[in-house]
Amino acid sequence: MSGHAYPAAAMPSRHVVRGAGERRGAAVPLALAGLCVLALALVWALAELVPALQWKDARLLYDFTLLSRPGVDGPANFLLHLLNPLQFVLWGIALMAVAVARECPRVALAVAAVMGLAPLTAETLKPLLAHPHVSVGGVFIGAASWPSGHSTAALALVLSAVPVTPPRWRALVASIGAVYVVAVACSLLILAWHMPSDVLGGFLLATFWMALAVAVLRLVDRRWPPRARS
Repeated sequence: MSGHAYPAAAMPSRHVVRGAGERRGAAVPLALAGLCVLALALVWALAELVPALQWKDARLLYDFTLLSRPGVDGPANFLLHLLNPLQFVLWGIALMAVAVARECPRVALAVAAVMGLAPLTAETLKPLLAHPHVSVGGVFIGAASWPSGHSTAALALVLSAVPVTPPRWRALVASIGAVYVVAVACSLLILAWHMPSDVLGGFLLATFWMALAVAVLRLVDRRWPPRARS
């Protein structure tokens, strides 16, 4: 009834509710990171162990190479060269500088971690998980190609740019970034730098590291609430 007062112990405190929300906030990206690990293992296993899928992988690559021509190869090479090591480091420094200027030092550290660890992991896994690829139409890809370092770097760059951007611009940055990531994926296939499964593996790897970074950020913010806008 409206006149009854509830005991204080029965009333949920704001602190408890906020803590539960923060735990859920960290649980979601952690779950996404776990799903990425499973998906990475599945993609690699299918690409290496299932002959029918190996052939489809190679056939899809061959179909993309049919789009190769001077008017396409030039822009494709330009997009991929934007991810060369020196340029990639400069992108990372620029994003970190923006995060620091916006008084978000923890985001700057997360950007450094994602943009450093994601490509490094890709280059470490390539020789460890190397396996021969099927060739269709004379298009050949070397054994140590999974996951693609370029697709890893491209998505890591875009995912790092979104949290650094002011909220009102994030949708625009994410949209432009999505177009760029798709263009990089197509360029890798048209120029026959990677198998489609390599590109997919790179995307999953970048997503894993960003999901893990977001989870760590939320846990840290819960333990040590930030004083600035970050």
